Amino acid sequence: MAASSSFSVASSPLYGSSSSSSSVSFSSKPSFLPMLRGKSFRSTCPKIYAFTSNDIKVGSNIEVDGAPWRVLEFLHVKPGKGAAFVRTKMRNHVTGNIVEKTFRAGSSINEADISKETKQFTYKDGSQFVFMDLVIDFELPITVKLTVADVDPGLKGDTAQGGSKPATFETGAVVSVPLFVNIGEEILVDTRTGQYVSRA
Repeated sequence: MAASSSFSVASSPLYGSSSSSSSVSFSSKPSFLPMLRGKSFRSTCPKIYAFTSNDIKVGSNIEVDGAPWRVLEFLHVKPGKGAAFVRTKMRNHVTGNIVEKTFRAGSSINEADISKETKQFTYKDGSQFVFMDLVIDFELPITVKLTVADVDPGLKGDTAQGGSKPATFETGAVVSVPLFVNIGEEILVDTRTGQYVSRA
């Protein structure tokens, strides 16, 4: 998505309450960092596969207690007595917190499903950084069906060729319509020209 001023079908008076749908393709949804707590990480970041603590290295993304972590430092320790272990320093991808954690050597660890995407920085709001995706493409329907909210009443003898009058729709858009059109009627409007097509 481009910046917040980018084209939006929903914000257009002509298409705001249309029953016809338009499709807008984005690479993904807007991202807000840091993300708020509350949602379970397991529901949005499924496990890929399990590996052992012996496979840990700097940059590894692992899942611990249902949260995604990135390994910043690690050290394999084999003491003279006792079992070997791996000492790590990790950063939480969601909260940004950094902790130290020790794993038994050879213990199973789940890798976190972390994907990388290119975003466009939009603005900073306090401690949040707001990023938007790039718009790939958008496609509007050729016509939309709109309901007339306000228009001068039609007069007896008005015909399709008898001139036109401005009509205001429920979306706030104003379009010239034939004289016979009345409040509450549904009509079709060409999205390419913004002109009246016919009664719906």
